[in-house]
Amino acid sequence: MVERSSKFLLIVVGSVCFMLILYQYVAPGVINLGSPHGYFAEEDEGDIFPTPDPHYVKKYFFPVRDLERTIDFQIKGEDVIVFLHIQKTGGTTFGRHLVQNVRLEVPCDCRPGQKKCTCYRPNRKETWLFSRFSTGWSCGLHADWTELTNCVPGVLNKKENKQKNLRKFYYITLLRDPVSRYLSEWRHVQRGATWKTSLHMCDGRTPTPEELPSCYEGSDWSGCTLQQFMDCPYNLANNRQVRMLADLSLVGCYNMSTVPEKKRAQLLLESAKKNLRDMAFFGLTEYQRKTQFLFERTFRLRFIRPFMQYNSTRAAGVDLDNATVQRIEELNELDMELYDYARDLFQQRYQYTRQQERRQQRIKNHMQQNHQGLGLGVSLWPSHSRQSTLEDGDSEREEAEEGGRTEEAGGRLPTEDYMNQIINRW
Repeated sequence: MVERSSKFLLIVVGSVCFMLILYQYVAPGVINLGSPHGYFAEEDEGDIFPTPDPHYVKKYFFPVRDLERTIDFQIKGEDVIVFLHIQKTGGTTFGRHLVQNVRLEVPCDCRPGQKKCTCYRPNRKETWLFSRFSTGWSCGLHADWTELTNCVPGVLNKKENKQKNLRKFYYITLLRDPVSRYLSEWRHVQRGATWKTSLHMCDGRTPTPEELPSCYEGSDWSGCTLQQFMDCPYNLANNRQVRMLADLSLVGCYNMSTVPEKKRAQLLLESAKKNLRDMAFFGLTEYQRKTQFLFERTFRLRFIRPFMQYNSTRAAGVDLDNATVQRIEELNELDMELYDYARDLFQQRYQYTRQQERRQQRIKNHMQQNHQGLGLGVSLWPSHSRQSTLEDGDSEREEAEEGGRTEEAGGRLPTEDYMNQIINRW
């Protein structure tokens, strides 16, 4: 009787172990005991990202060093991600992704009713993220590149009560089609937004009222028409993306008399291009899934839920004639050129990274085939230099990336059709 009971118990235990092992292979994303740092394993997420356009025509030449963006981000070390949040580029949504949607060993602590989350490193109470939703507007409301690069180190030293010179700062940002962004800002200002508490610090001081006059009298500019918005020569909405990404110290900050207007514009544009190119990462509002993909591959972090593309925005609901669109493009001439440059760099980075992953996948498949007969295992997590998430047959899964007018047609860039990007299993 005892011997029969022992055999029955052994069978039960063996069956449970077998089912657990089988379950890991069938549904690896549900019970994930082997993923390093609590990240997704490579086979967990499938391929939810758009297939690169094989007919994409490059506009600019970028060396490999500008396309390669894989960082061994040391969240337990001294590395810090700094998010430069430009108004009306989708930064609020992306900022929430950073504090609520990244799969981490120790997730950010976000409590109801609080505007900020606590994003500590897994091994100590120091922040790894400098952003609106983690550290607040510590360097001023919507601080730009000039402000952040001069402010962030000192702010963190003060917050953590220690002097550190070994931190690595990885700057990231989002850009948006200039016409759409401009219209979105106008609608926001029309509802009463001002951002008048922004510091605009440069070379150790804020601009004088003569250097930065106001476009309105009173507490805000609510109710302003689009024509009034466009007519103000001091409107910071004009070429905002270039101004916020450039080193303003190169042109005497907000003192317009320091450098001739044409030279000032060229210096700002070239500075913005350089700073954007040198950033660890930047995304485009019009390409949410590609933005997610490049961020994950750059920092070797995974988002829990996929990004979604919302085509219905306040800017999209504004009916404009061609003359008005042309006027907005003229007011944002520098932003138009920067965005054209950024979009090409973004598409080339995406294409390059996918190609590298395909190459890595082929190598892994070849190694698995060679070792299968020997009974040897192959690591499912490649080195930090590259990651692989492609599945066989990826090239056959063509996904629609754009709706409306195509890139070749020029004009305002349409957004990706996110409905074609959503995988039912999410």
